[in-house]
Amino acid sequence: MDGIYTSVVLKDVVKRKNIAGVSALESVIRFMFDNIGNGCSAKSIADTLTSGGKKISAHTVESYLSALCDSFILYKTGRFDVKGKQYLKTGEKYYIADIGLRYYLLGSQKADMGRALENVIYLELLRRGCDVKIGKVGTAEVDFVAADENGVSYYQAALTVRDENTLARELRPLDSITDHNPKFLLTLDVEPETSHNGIRQLNALDWLLGK
Repeated sequence: MDGIYTSVVLKDVVKRKNIAGVSALESVIRFMFDNIGNGCSAKSIADTLTSGGKKISAHTVESYLSALCDSFILYKTGRFDVKGKQYLKTGEKYYIADIGLRYYLLGSQKADMGRALENVIYLELLRRGCDVKIGKVGTAEVDFVAADENGVSYYQAALTVRDENTLARELRPLDSITDHNPKFLLTLDVEPETSHNGIRQLNALDWLLGK
């Protein structure tokens, strides 16, 4: 993994993009790997890193993020207003191309299986040929709005929903969507497929295997 990280970051990103501040770039990478699936902007990243002692401008962060996306280390995902049927200009999220790189840089203490599951589902939707966005439904958020030649589907990812309050929280954004497109709640709970008012709750591993 060390060889992959070094060859991709140092040879592809640094040399191809002529980046001088390798230390600053790696700080941005670590921040992004630690915040997969979190909404963030170049300014908020720069402010956080600067407050932590690594002074960097929002412009530089934006340049690094662009380089990381161009090298397919990160994927940038925009937001879509489900009710307004329009793309939004702010609130984008980033996902990583390889969860293994995240473990390599941050260690197992940063495993966060919930975020990792969300990231894996995102990558699988891309692999299936979907155009994927983050869904905004009023003040709530749906993890993914996935569109392909068959139409639109909505996805919510959660590690477990065996707690009633957690289940209600995860279902709420999907329940608030009034169209008739398919809705899925994907978890790692080992349970038979369940329907909640038309929302299909599936085991994420079964879904990944196409069962």
